[in-house]
Amino acid sequence: MPDMIDPSLLPLTPSTIWQILRNELGDETVNELVWWALGYRYDAANNAWDITDVAEDWRTTYPEPPDFIGSRPATVKLTRSIPQQYKQLLKEDLGFEGYSVQELNPRLTRRATAANWLLAYLRSQAEG
Repeated sequence: MPDMIDPSLLPLTPSTIWQILRNELGDETVNELVWWALGYRYDAANNAWDITDVAEDWRTTYPEPPDFIGSRPATVKLTRSIPQQYKQLLKEDLGFEGYSVQELNPRLTRRATAANWLLAYLRSQAEG
């Protein structure tokens, strides 16, 4: 079951964020990275999610981790949870210019949202 994140992806780095943006990591892995950062842990012994470390607003809305790539409402919540000062980190920190018009689709947009959220998470951890 989940929470089997490839250890080489942790701790998160700008390289990991680029892998998300370049579509080099699978959607499930991207979801698992966000779940991990949000505090979701899968307890295989109990075959259930441990949400002890998940913030209350996430825990209430999503007692099980959502599919951020496949769910617009979950991605909207993720976007809204990015502090204003971190909204442009993909461009400011990584120089990411976005996708071209012909590349643009909901899946890539949601991956970029996850990447930006993870980069904001990294920044807040470093400053915290």
